[in-house]
This record gives sequence, C-alpha cells and structure tokens, in this order.
Amino acid sequence: MMKSERGRGNVVVFLVVVVVLLCKGTSSMKVHPTRKDRDRNRNNNGSSSSSSSSSSSESSSIDERFCLSWRMGVEANNVVAWRTVPTKCERHVESYILGGQYDEDLDLIMEQILSYVNSTTLSPDGFDAWVLDVDDTCISNSYYYKSKKYGIVKLVAGTILPPRVVKVGQSVRLAHHKCDPYDPLAFRTWAMKGGCPAISGVLQLFNKLIDKGFKVFLITGRDEQTLAQPTINNLHNQGFIGYERLILRSGEYKGQSAVKYKSDIRRKLEKEGYRIWGNVGDQWSDLQGDSSGNRTFKLPNPMYFVP
Repeated sequence: MMKSERGRGNVVVFLVVVVVLLCKGTSSMKVHPTRKDRDRNRNNNGSSSSSSSSSSSESSSIDERFCLSWRMGVEANNVVAWRTVPTKCERHVESYILGGQYDEDLDLIMEQILSYVNSTTLSPDGFDAWVLDVDDTCISNSYYYKSKKYGIVKLVAGTILPPRVVKVGQSVRLAHHKCDPYDPLAFRTWAMKGGCPAISGVLQLFNKLIDKGFKVFLITGRDEQTLAQPTINNLHNQGFIGYERLILRSGEYKGQSAVKYKSDIRRKLEKEGYRIWGNVGDQWSDLQGDSSGNRTFKLPNPMYFVP
C-alpha cells in the first residue's frame, strides 16, 4: 500500500514538472509580432524609460525602420499612388539619394543590365532598339526635389526657395502644409535651366549601347512644346550623344497616364520594325503596359511616384 501511494505521488510530481516545462518553453518561443504588438511594446518601453535622450534615440530608430520598410514597399510597387514622402522620412530619403546607398544600388543594377547587354547578339539590319527614360534615369532631378523637401512643403510656383519658406508678394512666411511635390510650373522653370547632372552609371550604359549597335530611344514625359530644346541641350551637355530619337509628350497625349503614353510610343516603334531588347526607367509606369521590351530594369526612386 505504501509503495502504491508513493508511486502515485511520483507520477503527480512528474506531471507537474512536465506542465511547468511546457509552459516555460511556450513562453520562450520566438514568434514574429505584428506591427501593433511592436508599437505597443515600444510605447511601453518608452513610458518606463527614465532618459529622454534614450527615448529620442529609440524614436529615431523606429522611424528609420519604418522608412526602410516604406522604401522597400515603393521599390517593390506595393506602395502605389503616393504623392509625398512621409514627413518623418524626409531625412531618410535625402540620405539615401545623396549619401551613397543610391549609388551602390544603382551600380548593382547596372552590372545586371550590362551582363544582359553583353549576352545579346544584334542583327545587321539596324533595328535592334533600347528604350531609356530621361528624368531620374539619364539625368538627375535630386537637387530639385531636395529643395522641394520631396513634397512635404510647398514652394511658390516657378521658384526654388530655402526649405519651409514661401514668398507671398513682398513678404516671406513659413509654410507647414503638405502638397504634391510635382509643381508643373516650378519643374518647368528648373528643367529649362538645363542643369540636371547625368546619372553616371546610366551614361556609361548609354555609351555601351551605342557602341554595341543599339538604336537608343529616349522617351520622356516632359512637355514637347516647352521643354524640347532645353532637354536636348541638357542631354548633349551631359554626354548623351548619338541616340536615335528623343520623344517628348506631345499635345496628343496631354492628360494621359504615363503607362498609356509610353506604351503607345513603344507600339509605334515596333510597328516601324524595331525590336526592343531592353527598357530602363525609374518609375514602374516606364516599364508597364504594351511593348515593354524583352527585359525591363527598374532604377530606384523614392522621391516621387508617376502613375
């Protein structure tokens, strides 16, 4: 009888130990928390922090992670139809574009494009073609968008003023409202100056394409009536010499989306007999639609979105 009771006691103790271990193991399992869970934990940690500098540092780290995720979503075309860079991501975007990471990303993409170019065998008929976008593909508008704070602050149309300052009549006041970063009049004024620098990796690609024998077509959404000559001059001054044709948006395509406009232009090129081997642009709308080419290559651009 004593042995039986002792045996039952051992079984009970064993079961208790198993339950405790299972509970402990379950609580220590690593599970990917949701964003809400992460935000809740951060808020709880922030409220218990005794150091304001530590809290500020944590907040900056949270913002940076958000901006990295946002930029990833933009480049993957999961974040669409956005009009302005999130306010807390202004510095992130500026650092990305001007701080070296953009150049690193671009170099990697150029390696892939050049590898593809080197693998091609062209026909002697002269109808092997390549399409390049212009703005923020061949030439850069990064300093223009930096001056516009990537759409976070509005500037007077036709001028580029210091950040957060707007001139109204004879007075100057601070501006804190958000706006669309694409101001047609201001951009036209900028583009007419013809001061956009070449994106060096794309210029090297351009020269490689010309040397290989491709007919290079530059297709841009710039207005043909007002920006044709300034764009020609800008491209020439930056070394883009020898392309087959520069095609700007004519009145026929006014008000149409970039996808529709550029698809129509590419279809016309194919009807002329051209074979589009490659297509490079900084916007998904440069690459989507009909007759997009055998291969398309998306360059990074977290500054603005063109539908």
